[in-house]
Amino acid sequence: MEVKDLKGKKVGLAVSGGLDSCTITHWLTKNDVRVTCLVADLGQQDEKLEIVLERLLACGAAEVVIVEAKEEMARAGLQVIQAQARYEGGYWNTTGIARHITVQTLLPKLKERGITVFSHGATGRGNDQVRFQLTTNMLSPEIEIYAPWRDPTFLASFGGRKEMIEYCKDHNLPIKASLEEPYSTDANLLGLTHEAGRLELLTTAAWFVQPEMGLLPKDAMDSEEIVAVSFSEGVPISIKVQSSKFKVQSSLVKIFQEANRIAGRNGIGIGLSVVENRFVGIKSRGVYEAPGMELLGQCYEYLLQLILDRRAREFFDYISRQIAKQIYQGYWFDTATQMMRAALGPITRLVSGTIMVRLYKGQIIFDQAKDIPHSLYSAQTASMEKQGEFSHQDSEGFLKVLSLSAKALANAEQIDL
Repeated sequence: MEVKDLKGKKVGLAVSGGLDSCTITHWLTKNDVRVTCLVADLGQQDEKLEIVLERLLACGAAEVVIVEAKEEMARAGLQVIQAQARYEGGYWNTTGIARHITVQTLLPKLKERGITVFSHGATGRGNDQVRFQLTTNMLSPEIEIYAPWRDPTFLASFGGRKEMIEYCKDHNLPIKASLEEPYSTDANLLGLTHEAGRLELLTTAAWFVQPEMGLLPKDAMDSEEIVAVSFSEGVPISIKVQSSKFKVQSSLVKIFQEANRIAGRNGIGIGLSVVENRFVGIKSRGVYEAPGMELLGQCYEYLLQLILDRRAREFFDYISRQIAKQIYQGYWFDTATQMMRAALGPITRLVSGTIMVRLYKGQIIFDQAKDIPHSLYSAQTASMEKQGEFSHQDSEGFLKVLSLSAKALANAEQIDL
């Protein structure tokens, strides 16, 4: 679809309020398109949404709609933690899952207004275009997609940020971006993604980024904090710093916000640098912040270590890798992901208990585990001391059985050193 196909029509444009949003809104309006800008409130820390609203109206939007989506974002973040769905290099998929939630929460607003064309500012080189496209196709197949960065007419005018900044200046549009900015940032409740600009150079250290959700580990306080996180059937129900009188025991959004604050000030989950494989087939570099996800996710992992037996762990790890890939590639809502999320249900229901960790300059160190009803760990059976029901001699028959196949390999001359 090209802009010439949209003249005189209404388009719903997913926007963040940044350079692309302002440029596309104004450019479409100049091309006789009525633009309704849709902003998902995902708990982003880098923008005041009332300012975004004013900015987009100044760029020619016929209407700006801000859609509350923090609760949906928190629930999705929890599902990522429950699956331990980290993509290559440990990235918590914070931007990937946000795109799915953005589309999910914005599409109903299009339908209320009778808008049948959904647009976005994702480039033709990235993953986001896939996430916007596939999620829309799955949830509302009747909605058409218009992507300016794949429109030859748009590309003829805008080769990149430089031309867009010049365009906005020429038309006195209220943008924040400048050519001097060293990188770009995308934010939501779960984390921040920093990329482009000087971060495209592998000679630029991750510490070059100015954190927005906390402190770099080297700048964190010199004393440790002990934090207790309690889960009930896979859901964090409270978080408390040992030295504080206050325990946050509220909504999931509040839990995430408190986890972000506590972990962020200790340099947790700040400055993760990953060179990853994009779905479109190229490598890219991102520097990520996800302090709350890292804290809650690591505490969840400690519980899994106590609860899952060997076979369940192997199955969980396989599902975890697959869900991480599904989120990254735009398939959060497809049948395969639904099946995998359902398969995790029996595991998730077992994850109850309290984990205490020590936070110190970017490190999460296990301290204690308490009140875990489904733990398989037994100090008696695991002990090297003379106690419990597991005798050293009990392993004699076990080893004889294992030795049969080991010796058979040797006798058949299958061992090649």
